[in-house]
Amino acid sequence: MHTCQNDPAGVSSARWYAVKCQPRREAVAAANLGNQDFHVFLPRGQRVRRHAHKIDLVLAPFFPGYLFVRLDLTRDRWRCVNSTHGVSNLVMQGAAPAAVPAGIIEQLQARCDARGVLDIDAQLKPGQPVRILTGALADFVGELERQEAGDRVHVLLTILGKPTSVALPRISVVPESLSA
Repeated sequence: MHTCQNDPAGVSSARWYAVKCQPRREAVAAANLGNQDFHVFLPRGQRVRRHAHKIDLVLAPFFPGYLFVRLDLTRDRWRCVNSTHGVSNLVMQGAAPAAVPAGIIEQLQARCDARGVLDIDAQLKPGQPVRILTGALADFVGELERQEAGDRVHVLLTILGKPTSVALPRISVVPESLSA
């Protein structure tokens, strides 16, 4: 795996960046970026898969369609990430890649086992503040009401001044402490 070169002062300006992958090609993109010596993080989680009247527990990307790559934009050839098989593009902010807020990826990595499986379910408890990661309500913070079987959670949000219960996929929420 790629570790960015250290500068003479021993301080690296490497940061984590989000990479949008081609549909269902996260593992291919991760392998190809790894082959180019980039440091890649592809967190996975256990999901329930229903197919042909059969229910299985499978490992799937925790953030479908995305993975993360650690880059030092002043030293790494980051533009070649976009031409890697399995990658659609780096998530950009203007003309440069948009960095993931400091500490978020490291906190996620600390919650992964040796296989890269992220387990934050045990940390979700009713009444706990949670942040919504995806969809129209992304970045809203609410209170976890309950978890259901089938990877669903209910979050209490204040919408237009009224408490409103919203059902969301489990993958869409993280503890607020994790996103800080």
